Amino acid sequence: MKALWKVLLLFMLLASIPVRYCQTDSQDVAALQSLVSGWQDLPASWKASTDPCGTSTQWDGVTCDKGRVTSLRLSSINIQGTLSNSIGQLSELVYLDLSFNTGLGGPLPAAIGELSQLTTLILIGCSFTGGIQDLGNLVQLSFLALNSNNFTGTIPASIGLLSNLFWLDLADNQFSGPIPVSSGGSPGLNLLTHTKHFHFNKNQLTGNLTGLFNSSMSLEHILFDNNQLSGPIPPELGGITTLQILRLDKNSFTGQVPTNISNLVNLTGLNLANNKLRGKLPDLTSLTKLKVVDLSNNSFDPSVAPDWFSTLKSLASVAIDSGGLSGQVPIGLLTLPQLQQVILRNNALNGTLEMAGNISQQLQTVNLLNNRIVVANITQSYNKTLVLVGNPVCSDPEFSNRFFCSLQQDNLITYTTSVTQCGSTSCSSDQSLDPATCSCAYPYTGKMVFRAPSFTDLSGSTNFQQLETSLWEELGLSPHAVLLSDVHLNSDDYLQVQVSLFPSTGASFNQSELINLGSDLSKQIYKPPQIFGPYYFIADQYTSFPAGGVGSGRSQMSKRAITGTAVACSFLLLALISMAVFALLKKKRTTQSSGRANPFASWGVAQKDSGGAPQLKGARFFSFDELKNCTNNFSESHEIGSGGYGKVYKGMIADGTTVAIKRAEYGSKQGAVEFKNEIELMSRVHHRNLVSLIGFCYEQGEQMLVYEYISNGTLRENLQARGIYLDWKKRLRIALGSARGLAYLHELADPPIIHRDVKSTNILLDDSLKAKVADFGLSKLVADTEKGHVSTQVKGTLGYLDPEYYMTQQLSEKSDVYSFGVVMLELLSARLPITKGRYIVREFRIAIDPNDNDYYGLQSIIDPAIHDAAKSAAFRRFVQLAMECVEESAARRPTMSSVVKEIEMMLQNEGLSSSSSSVTEFEHAGQATADPYSRVVAENGSNSSGGISEEPSHPETQH
Repeated sequence: MKALWKVLLLFMLLASIPVRYCQTDSQDVAALQSLVSGWQDLPASWKASTDPCGTSTQWDGVTCDKGRVTSLRLSSINIQGTLSNSIGQLSELVYLDLSFNTGLGGPLPAAIGELSQLTTLILIGCSFTGGIQDLGNLVQLSFLALNSNNFTGTIPASIGLLSNLFWLDLADNQFSGPIPVSSGGSPGLNLLTHTKHFHFNKNQLTGNLTGLFNSSMSLEHILFDNNQLSGPIPPELGGITTLQILRLDKNSFTGQVPTNISNLVNLTGLNLANNKLRGKLPDLTSLTKLKVVDLSNNSFDPSVAPDWFSTLKSLASVAIDSGGLSGQVPIGLLTLPQLQQVILRNNALNGTLEMAGNISQQLQTVNLLNNRIVVANITQSYNKTLVLVGNPVCSDPEFSNRFFCSLQQDNLITYTTSVTQCGSTSCSSDQSLDPATCSCAYPYTGKMVFRAPSFTDLSGSTNFQQLETSLWEELGLSPHAVLLSDVHLNSDDYLQVQVSLFPSTGASFNQSELINLGSDLSKQIYKPPQIFGPYYFIADQYTSFPAGGVGSGRSQMSKRAITGTAVACSFLLLALISMAVFALLKKKRTTQSSGRANPFASWGVAQKDSGGAPQLKGARFFSFDELKNCTNNFSESHEIGSGGYGKVYKGMIADGTTVAIKRAEYGSKQGAVEFKNEIELMSRVHHRNLVSLIGFCYEQGEQMLVYEYISNGTLRENLQARGIYLDWKKRLRIALGSARGLAYLHELADPPIIHRDVKSTNILLDDSLKAKVADFGLSKLVADTEKGHVSTQVKGTLGYLDPEYYMTQQLSEKSDVYSFGVVMLELLSARLPITKGRYIVREFRIAIDPNDNDYYGLQSIIDPAIHDAAKSAAFRRFVQLAMECVEESAARRPTMSSVVKEIEMMLQNEGLSSSSSSVTEFEHAGQATADPYSRVVAENGSNSSGGISEEPSHPETQH
């Protein structure tokens, strides 16, 4: 006992010494101090006297794992200086984002190429110069964005070795020379078969694209506009059927447009303008999703207007300036339902222009300058932009005084967020009026640039209101705390919007909030409505930080201090080890029981799966007494659900937030590994269609998870007519929300996540019927080395289980797709997956009759509540999509992102927005929802411990 007191005395003596950085690896401390020495205007939390990885002193923007720095997210905080080679000493760095710091520049250090663990490198909108060094060692890299800097030189061929690359953006720099293509054993960008985004626009690239593309690629966006490229357009492009946006405009491409461009059936945007292309105009008849096409200013053979002018119903904008067109303007073109703009200047179009029939209500601009039109039959109601100057019709006295025979400015009225509700309130020059509160504040501002929007009407409020809504919802701001202004098409034909984002509390953002906002925008975590296309964001300098802070940001910590720190930490470690050995000897008999009492105790002990204590990103620890008090000692009056895991209680925590508390019962199925797994996953994923984890408790033998409170229960409950009535359009919205949540897990989480237990009891509905995916106890991270599939013990729920996964034990994202397909069939039928031995997938396969124009053969299966929708095209496509998701072979199933796009299209066909989550959008005015009742994750037979569970025929939720 005397020895123990001596150890304790030594511990207390050492603890009284002002020891710094004991939790942070000394190599990482040295690296951070070196970075600090070259930077100014750092976050106020970056103090030489604090521990970068400390639980109470952790530096803003720094994330650690076991004392090693794994993430630096420092966007939008006005850092000044250069990036030193010491960055290479952060050998465990996974994520580096320094975007929107315009004062950060100089050459990119070669040591960047030594960060072998790096998955994300984002340096958007800084001032870096010089060439890019060899990046071939960054084999884990999935996201590379270096756009909007001042980089020069050639694009490194070693980028072609980055086989995991999903996003590649080098746009808006000064790169020159040819695109590297592999040859003679040297790598090239043609090897990037998994990359979705090639953004090389606005550089000085030369040479041709021969050999760059192949049919193994899965590209969605190819942007090479505004360069100096030449040679033919490679016919291999026609083999990349995933392609959605193709911009090759403002180059010097020659030859004919490859005929197999007609294979690009998913293309929504095509721009080949301002090149030297010859031959026939391309036949675009099969491109039924095409919205915007521009073939202007080439040297195509003279021809009449192509047939696809009148057949592509999705067209919003057609531009063929100086295209050699002759004959009459097709009547069918101007009646296309989505058409907003027609630019056919400097052609030889003749005859009569008919604009008196059923012309598109969307049509804003028709520019036929310098053609040969003789007669114009124009409806009196058309008062938008029409230009016929330079046509014979304007020489006729009958028409010469008409508005279309004088040069007109385009309608320059563009969208601006309304603040009329704020009356005459005015703000000082350095503040702006917050539309949400009508008070003055310091917004986070910047320009959002959309490189291929699928519309041209810049005054239409609907599109931009969708953008506003998606910004405040997905960025976690207060409703309406977004102001859009200065909307215009810039000289590159990009849609540019000035965006102002306002703080939810107070008059300004703190640095941590800015870092989070900047990261969401730089990493493309924020997704705008699909019609806006690919974007980038450049933040303005934020100047309303509190005075003081770190000053120059230079640390006074010397090498002697670092050495002293390391010695002190070593003594402290020895003391702790001595205490631990002594304690273990005294408590050997009670080890087993204490392990049961504390589920964290055994983690990391000889269990590869369990790891160490959970790594948390935002979830807070709750004491047992806190949760006991807010549930009135877990009284029955607070109980809102129960299941195989335990019970769920409603409570209100100290800050007034209503929460749902999932409390495990002793002997429940969920073990420590699954409990930890759910905490870690839920604390690191953030999406509006995923249930948010607020915190957890593991005191006194308890396992409790604290979630956001979801008011309208599970999808299963509501489908069984025990809650809100779900009509067809509501079900579409629920399907879309659930699919978006899963698509985020599969493609945007880093690393990706497979949910592994997708089912209707794990989809919750909030008070506006927004769907949120819940229960991550069985979820599995997909390591970069395991992309494609993971060999794992089969776990899940019968009825939803992927048969291929069950047979091969090869888990992939497509396993979630199968389960989601079963949920889609539940939405159609309101039936359990397995009822009296009959499996829902087989029942649908047998019943479907494509020749039945009324019910598709499903009259006896579909829920009577949606019978009226059965005749719609969206219903049929929904059924087809569900059956594609439950294909036996995983390879034949779509991805979740494809499912999202399909359902978005269905909603548009039903006349609904695919961005708003408001229930009022698809309810009739005055129609009240059923009285909402309180539900959260009720775990209806959920097997959170692993293994396979079979859903009971009656839910266990207690009302």
